[in-house]
Amino acid sequence: MTRRDDSPLTQTLERSETARPRLFRVLLLNDDYTPMDFVVMVLRRYFRQDDAQARAIMLSVHQKGQGVAGVYTREVAESKAAQVTAHARQEEYPLELSVEPEGES
Repeated sequence: MTRRDDSPLTQTLERSETARPRLFRVLLLNDDYTPMDFVVMVLRRYFRQDDAQARAIMLSVHQKGQGVAGVYTREVAESKAAQVTAHARQEEYPLELSVEPEGES
């Protein structure tokens, strides 16, 4: 069935796929002053790690100089890094965090 102007009555909608947002890693960086227990607490509270995983990440930070706390979209990663930095400063710890795109070293 067509209209008087010979165009079809129905239209085909093209489906476009939504690109997944780029992911970013939140890294905890080692320092000589922030207590290990504080790092474990941060990992549990802000990054929802269980106790065993939090301790494993904390040991990675201590032994290798850094550890991945979590992987999130840019906005979430930056927000978590800011929250943890603020909490560390409130407790007078120099804990540093870094946010970098997933897949980069």
